[in-house]
Amino acid sequence: MPTYTALTTLTGKPQAEALGEAMERLEPAPTGVGVFEVEDGSGLWEIGGYFTEAPDEAALALLAAAFGAKPFAVSELPETDWVAHVRRELAPVEAGRFFVYGSHDADKLPAGRVPLLIEAAMAFGTGHHGTTLGCLRALDRLIDGGFVAERVADIGCGTAVLAMAAARVWEGGTILASDIDQVAVDVAEANLNANDMGGKVRCVEAAGFDHEDLHANAPYDLIFANILKGPLVALAPDLTAHLKPGGYAILSGILADQADAVSQVYTDLGNNLERSEQIGEWMTLVLRKVSEL
Repeated sequence: MPTYTALTTLTGKPQAEALGEAMERLEPAPTGVGVFEVEDGSGLWEIGGYFTEAPDEAALALLAAAFGAKPFAVSELPETDWVAHVRRELAPVEAGRFFVYGSHDADKLPAGRVPLLIEAAMAFGTGHHGTTLGCLRALDRLIDGGFVAERVADIGCGTAVLAMAAARVWEGGTILASDIDQVAVDVAEANLNANDMGGKVRCVEAAGFDHEDLHANAPYDLIFANILKGPLVALAPDLTAHLKPGGYAILSGILADQADAVSQVYTDLGNNLERSEQIGEWMTLVLRKVSEL
């Protein structure tokens, strides 16, 4: 089945987001719409839609004119085995002691590294995204500083790569991984089995900490929450309550211009910002709880 793309650019985030929303109402409808800032300092935003039927170019022209965007460039893409393509294009990721790789790169595993097998078919949590990479780097630095965690929670775990990294380093610890989506929980468990780590991380379906196992094993020495700004802010009181005094929280899924607001919410609850790192447009925060609520 052919795939079509329709791409344009314009200046300004609000206009770009509004155009993206308008594209979702087209007929035939796009299977997906993306709005991204062009990272060249130009202030331009790219808006793109993907279609399984040829898009209505007249309707696209009207949208471009209405929102002051450049004319849409419409292209037909050849059929592609995307998993095979990703396998060719995505190199292994190195984050300090951690080495995240697909099975097609098993022969590239360096000696002395902590291996984490995540297949290319897993779209988020392969380590290539700035949020996951930032969390792994933050964990690596804590370990270098002598930090040891006996109890770890990975909230919004996705592929569970962060929980697995902790379980590799701190064998015998109590490590839980949760996600709001049962599909993600199933993926996490499959990844654990693929890494010969079945049973080393307890995976549960939960929104935030809303699970009896997450309550029963608190307080935690380390909590990962690689989600988004809104859920991170909403989760702040509960996360802080489940964190041991002196324990660390590694937060990501935060755009650089959102970091101060997220950090302020957590510092107001008795956590100190120890470190932040920006990778691309994404920020990772490392906070330490210094007082009880």
